[in-house]
Amino acid sequence: MSDMVSTRLAPRRYGRINWIGLAALYRKEVRRFWAVATQTILAPMVTGLLFLAIFVLALGRQAGTIGGVSYMEFLAPGLIMMAMTQNAFANTSSSLLIAKVQGNIVDLLMPPLSPLELTLGVALGGLTRGLAVGIATAAAIGVFVPLGAAQPFFLVFHAVMASLMLAQLGVLAGILCEKFDHMAAVTNFVVTPLAFLSGTFYSTERLPEFGQLLAHLNPFFYMIDGFRYGMIGHADGSLVLGIGVLGGVNLALLAVNYRAFARGWRLKA
Repeated sequence: MSDMVSTRLAPRRYGRINWIGLAALYRKEVRRFWAVATQTILAPMVTGLLFLAIFVLALGRQAGTIGGVSYMEFLAPGLIMMAMTQNAFANTSSSLLIAKVQGNIVDLLMPPLSPLELTLGVALGGLTRGLAVGIATAAAIGVFVPLGAAQPFFLVFHAVMASLMLAQLGVLAGILCEKFDHMAAVTNFVVTPLAFLSGTFYSTERLPEFGQLLAHLNPFFYMIDGFRYGMIGHADGSLVLGIGVLGGVNLALLAVNYRAFARGWRLKA
């Protein structure tokens, strides 16, 4: 009898990676935004359509063609990418900040999950929301604008890596920020300006030389430029450099977030 009790109470072995815990955390993050899909999926889709309508009505035929395609076809990839990345960031940042404000961050830290598993579980949830928003936005815009896949590899690669990058940036912001005002500042003064000044609505080739230099220093430029190349076959910058930048930034953010979770910085009282 005692042997049976000791066997039942023996600690569970997870190996190098706690796949059960990682999957549970990922499902929790996905269910969190899917439960309010009207707000988290449909609302960004409508916002993308509004941006499209505003620019088309404001510019009309004056915009001409860019990269051999109409302005609407050039604009569409930028709007889709902007919707994906902003929502990937919002998902992870709000998840951690709300847990900290409500005081239930302990529910995230207590389970037997390593810092890497915590980072990946939360970030992959943001990645999933970003891709879901991107698919919904592309489906809506595709009703009015012909969309294609000139280079499928670049299309998929940049969609995944850009959403993951902003999801990881959201994890870092969620760890750093202690109030909703702090998060609003990060969104308004960092994420939104970098997104708007990265060639979302225009070709950087039309900027003066100094403006092009500044645009190419913005990592957001490479995710939009590569994604646009994947859809219409036109790029303003180096595609190889863009792949390197996205890969490097993702690895750097992964290392920083791993360290923050490992130390419990701004997470543990």
